[in-house]
Amino acid sequence: MNGLAGKVAIITGAGTGIGQGIAKRLGAEGAKVIVDYVGTPDGAQQTKDAIEESGGEAEIVRGDVTRSDEMRNLVDAAWKRFGSADILVNNAGIEFRSDFWETTEDEYDRVMAVNLRGAFFLTQAFVRRLREQKKPGRIVNISSVHEDMVFPGFSTYCCSKGGMRMFMRNLAMELGPLGITVNNVAPGAIITPMNESLLKNEQQHQALLNNIPLGRMGTPEDVAGMVAFLASDDAAYVTGSTFVVDGGLMRNYKEQ
Repeated sequence: MNGLAGKVAIITGAGTGIGQGIAKRLGAEGAKVIVDYVGTPDGAQQTKDAIEESGGEAEIVRGDVTRSDEMRNLVDAAWKRFGSADILVNNAGIEFRSDFWETTEDEYDRVMAVNLRGAFFLTQAFVRRLREQKKPGRIVNISSVHEDMVFPGFSTYCCSKGGMRMFMRNLAMELGPLGITVNNVAPGAIITPMNESLLKNEQQHQALLNNIPLGRMGTPEDVAGMVAFLASDDAAYVTGSTFVVDGGLMRNYKEQ
């Protein structure tokens, strides 16, 4: 497939998990990809290799989303390597489990810095370049079902994803006149390194599956398919929405 031929995509956290799946899919569909990573250089290389094996092009750039200078460099790298950028996928994210009354300021600051502040200022750098070039663009944020659904023990994560929902809605209004669409993809339970401990706990894993009407956890490829659509010309009239990819979890979730 070459539905994204000629497009350039910047994807954060593309060295593992959902970000890696998205990068591979967009690369396979013809996009040239800036593969951002922080702590997974081997994974970033695997992502680049997979894209090139599918006939695409990729460039690895180490960029910490909590550092605005590195985010500006990430955008600059796309223009330097590929001459432009059309698609931004804000995927990088972290979470910490703690009861609300035990949550530290450091945990709060770290989650917000990666999940919300990072997306905010990388998007700003991306939009500034688009405005300079008078170019349209696509912004896709990897949010979570927890932008709307409660998750006891993860108040910082829920706050960050709730903020991302309003960030997306506000930007859809503000950037629409510039021809820039902004949407969220909200994954449910996805098989990624972030969920490794859950997958190893048979009881917790089964309890989760009992809450998912489709009876399985999702894969990075399930999420990547939705992102590929939102990044494509088929989604030119789609903006300001969250697209849930969760096997029906939100409609059937019950705290155990």
